[in-house]
Amino acid sequence: MIRRVGGSLNIHRVASQPVLKAAVVGAGVFGRHHASKYQSIPGVELIGVADPDKAAREKAASDLGVPVHADWKGLLGKVDLVSICSPAVSHADLVRAFLSYGSHVLVEKPIATNVQDGDHLIAMARWRGLVLTVGHQERYVVAGGGLLDIKEPPRVVECVREGPWTGRGSDVSVVLDLMIHDLDLVHALVPGRVSDMSVEGQFVRGQSHDAVNAHIVFDNGAAVHLTANRAAAERKRRLRLAYRGGGEIVIDFLTRQVRNTTKARLKPLDLTDPLADSISGFIAAIRLGAPVLVRPEEALQAVKTAMLIEDALVPASVARKRRALRRA
Repeated sequence: MIRRVGGSLNIHRVASQPVLKAAVVGAGVFGRHHASKYQSIPGVELIGVADPDKAAREKAASDLGVPVHADWKGLLGKVDLVSICSPAVSHADLVRAFLSYGSHVLVEKPIATNVQDGDHLIAMARWRGLVLTVGHQERYVVAGGGLLDIKEPPRVVECVREGPWTGRGSDVSVVLDLMIHDLDLVHALVPGRVSDMSVEGQFVRGQSHDAVNAHIVFDNGAAVHLTANRAAAERKRRLRLAYRGGGEIVIDFLTRQVRNTTKARLKPLDLTDPLADSISGFIAAIRLGAPVLVRPEEALQAVKTAMLIEDALVPASVARKRRALRRA
């Protein structure tokens, strides 16, 4: 049985079950968090961390006391499960490689940087009978608070996600770097398909858009407004939901304040350790066959909408070339 108690993992392993060998690819701050979670789980042995950066490897070796590798390929065929915490542009190749060697995979968002790769990974995991899930940890926060239990879909969704420039995630635009979190939440909350959108973006520090505003209309009439900025003066993280039946829910994730004027009963916002929830669910899916909270098909839906936004940000001729390359 696997459960989370008081913000930490409490996992009881059936004695007959073999120890699961785990690895992490990407030894940055978040990758080291993944690695430390695996080390805290009975019945899971962290056997290595891989990163091409020497300083990152040295930090991981010092903090975790496990073997480190410059080349992740040395871990292929040696692990039962792996967390992929590398730059977004490398996700598809890494996930594909580990799935081909029979490893279950938890990949940080996004699942891939194009729809074709995402489709292939999902089909590959299904064919091999392997668990594939994606690290949209905020899904655990809103699910735990009861937002996903509200039967009435919101008529308006507003998401704001801003922060100062760090340089992390700049291999992709802010849409796939930050807004992808909110796109995942939007699709979890709003049924139906995108029927219209308008977008605007700015280049600030990187080679791709660092600030994007997107206004999306779904075929059920829901209006969604998203703001993502990774070169802002200060951090902001808010979610507002307004309902046709009356009332709204406003969450400030930084102050952990929730204002609820609807009839729905919500639980207190728990931001204790959503990564622990994500990894706990991953292990439960492997050991017990439990369903993962973030299915890869759902994560890919967020990527599909992200691609629509990115295409809308560029001239039509460029967008046509992008779509042709994705189909090639």
